[in-house]
Amino acid sequence: MTHGRPIIQRAEERFRGGDLPAGIETWHAFSFAGFYDPDNVRFGPLSACNEEHLAPGAGFAEHPHRDTEIVTWVIEGELTHEDSTGHVSVVRPGDVQRLSAGAGVRHVERNAGAAPLRFLQMWLTPSEFGGDPSYEVVRGLADGTPYALTRADASLRVWRLGRGHGADLPAAPWLYAHVVRGAVRLAGEELRAGDAARVVDAGRLRAEAVDPAELLVWEMHAEPHFG
Repeated sequence: MTHGRPIIQRAEERFRGGDLPAGIETWHAFSFAGFYDPDNVRFGPLSACNEEHLAPGAGFAEHPHRDTEIVTWVIEGELTHEDSTGHVSVVRPGDVQRLSAGAGVRHVERNAGAAPLRFLQMWLTPSEFGGDPSYEVVRGLADGTPYALTRADASLRVWRLGRGHGADLPAAPWLYAHVVRGAVRLAGEELRAGDAARVVDAGRLRAEAVDPAELLVWEMHAEPHFG
């Protein structure tokens, strides 16, 4: 991978999965479940960036996780979350949800509302394994404010940009930028909704909105250690 220059993954290049008869459609940016590409397993600690579409009443039954940081960003609709530590939450657009699986946790995610639900779910591998699970929802994350994942040495930011406005992206060993809506120009490339850029050893980069845009950006400073 070229250092300092973005590698672009277009929306249509993502793997389409899910369970359409059950009202679930998923677009995977990395190898996931039955889809495996040995050259696209992870980027730094980021191992999943799934765009989920859930019809009203659809959802994922209770299932386990361990040693994973699960961060969710709702694009439209409302996500109902329940987990084995007793947390029950409704997550809405603008909120950041984090579930740190630690040594083990079980959870349920569903669309309990009457409108379609669309959200991004991102998985990061922590720098150290084990520990107690933990959960948090931050309501209304402000533009440019870093949301830190201390277990993964990573931070998430969101920018909502009007046409012609821009944002200076953080320098980081691994930088991942995903366009949620609208269009931005980054290092001479135009990225539209669903497109993402991966940058190794990112220096000074600026994203400029071609159309009003919402941009999620991960800055990541450490790879996970296995074994």
